[in-house]
Amino acid sequence: MDNILRFPAAITHDPAIDTWLRAQREDLRPFAESWFTRMRQCGGDVRELMHDGCPTACVGDAAFAYVNVFTNHVGVGFFFGALLKDPARLLEGTGKRGRHVKLHPGRAVDSAALDALVDAGYADIKARLR
Repeated sequence: MDNILRFPAAITHDPAIDTWLRAQREDLRPFAESWFTRMRQCGGDVRELMHDGCPTACVGDAAFAYVNVFTNHVGVGFFFGALLKDPARLLEGTGKRGRHVKLHPGRAVDSAALDALVDAGYADIKARLR
């Protein structure tokens, strides 16, 4: 359980996240909304909060993924992404643990592969909590 980023303030549904999502640029908002919604749907134990200015999904208080909106893309990030299987090679980054997927307007998204990464991130943190 070492090195798990924990947020005891995480709650079942944080209205601040919905406010943040609605405030995003029209061409980027659908990416952020759909992928954070997907994280919320992983299980009844998913909790959430705003952390460092972006929506963060947790299992209980243990963070597993987030979305963030940048100037020209949306990042879908995984706190233990470097350790996830990524056969479609969507994950970017060089950190010891964290990795992210960049989503750009007008570019195709491998939704099935990203969906699998969300599931894997959720399963990974659940396994770390045992």
